[in-house]
Amino acid sequence: MKKSPTKARLFLIRTDIPRKWYWIGTILSFVFVLLVWQVMSSFHIVQTTFLPSPEFVFNTFIQLITSTDYWADIGISFYRVFMGFLLAAIIGVPLGILAGTFKITESLIIPLSEFIRYMPAPAFIPLIMVWAGIGETAKILIIFIGSFFQLIIMVADDTKAVNEDLIHASYTLGANRRMALIRVILPAVLPRLFSTLRLIMGWAWTYLVVAELVAADSGLGYSIMKAQRFMNTDVIFVGILVIGLLGLIIDRLFVVLNRVLFPWSEGGK
Repeated sequence: MKKSPTKARLFLIRTDIPRKWYWIGTILSFVFVLLVWQVMSSFHIVQTTFLPSPEFVFNTFIQLITSTDYWADIGISFYRVFMGFLLAAIIGVPLGILAGTFKITESLIIPLSEFIRYMPAPAFIPLIMVWAGIGETAKILIIFIGSFFQLIIMVADDTKAVNEDLIHASYTLGANRRMALIRVILPAVLPRLFSTLRLIMGWAWTYLVVAELVAADSGLGYSIMKAQRFMNTDVIFVGILVIGLLGLIIDRLFVVLNRVLFPWSEGGK
């Protein structure tokens, strides 16, 4: 018996599938995780102190999300992540483009960035506290350090991926180096750059809890750490889920903007 054409396409390498099947796969993955969680909680495979049931976590989520204090924590965490990301983008994107365009700039920037990016951002906390104190600047700097050096290297790679034929064609048409950079390389790199910024934003959120270890008295990371001290694992789960939801919303916004601004490129699923 022959398989239907649609089912035959589902497992072809790098072949698009109908949007309906894509959403079915997405929903099934979430349902599977929830079922495993429910089973482990219902049969006490893990103690409820450490793994509360999905219903209990959902009730805690409703309770917290209706609190103005929790929205204040969400707001300050979003501010810290956005400012750290923005600072990294403002400095890192131009440096990455220059490093991907000129070999001399690459020699000055990339080896040092490769070296520093393997240093864990939490290791800089004592130095940051000495340099910037324990205020908002310190928290933003931790997110900045965690994102900045990765961003430079990825932007440089995006710039190097621009087709050299385009650059040579611009020279043939009379462009100089400045014109080739501004009118050829920059427009060509923008779709890839937008996707890279989307990935870096995700990394910025992963450094949030680390950043809020620095004498914080507010924020989602702080609420998670405070809940840990009192073994309120339901609050910990809610904090993790809220960070995940915020990250997912921002990620989808990046995808939509990518499709709107660069309709000729692949903006992701």
